[in-house]
Amino acid sequence: MRDGAVRAREVDVIEGRRFRDVLGNFPTSVVAITTTDAGERPHGMIVGTFTSVSLDPPLVSFLADRSSTTLRTIRAAGRFCANALAGDQERLSRRMAAGPAGERFTDMTWEPSPLGSPVLDGVVAWVDCAVEQVVEIGDHLLVVGRVHDLCVESLKTPLLFFRGGYGDYLSSATLLLDRLVGWDEIGR
Repeated sequence: MRDGAVRAREVDVIEGRRFRDVLGNFPTSVVAITTTDAGERPHGMIVGTFTSVSLDPPLVSFLADRSSTTLRTIRAAGRFCANALAGDQERLSRRMAAGPAGERFTDMTWEPSPLGSPVLDGVVAWVDCAVEQVVEIGDHLLVVGRVHDLCVESLKTPLLFFRGGYGDYLSSATLLLDRLVGWDEIGR
């Protein structure tokens, strides 16, 4: 049997919990994907899968669960704005990730992007997009957006998700380096 066949069979038996535990060791950015509905009410969700796709044409993408009501609103609007959250925006992320959809923007300050999607106050950067393509992949949908405008808003460090918890770039990097060098053991 070839190595490729053995590896393919091993992949088929990977349990969901193990999959999540191992992939949790890959740090991801925390991005709020926002849009507005036909009544101009803001909608948003948190993703850890935002990435660039192409320079020419300028394309970006993110993954969303098929059941996401925000994704349905994004598809209907045909546009979204990706907001890179700052290290001090963990509470905002938690509210947008798990809070009731109608309360996610309560007491939140935002301005409309050039295409009309919310740009959240205090973010590191934002990317304003029109939906280019939606592709079904497993239990998620890959949303590809054509970039219409983008901007760096601040020099704050970004919010990251790593090993099941939040941190900003500097504190997460320092913690990881301390563990690798063994400095987190000193004084115990």
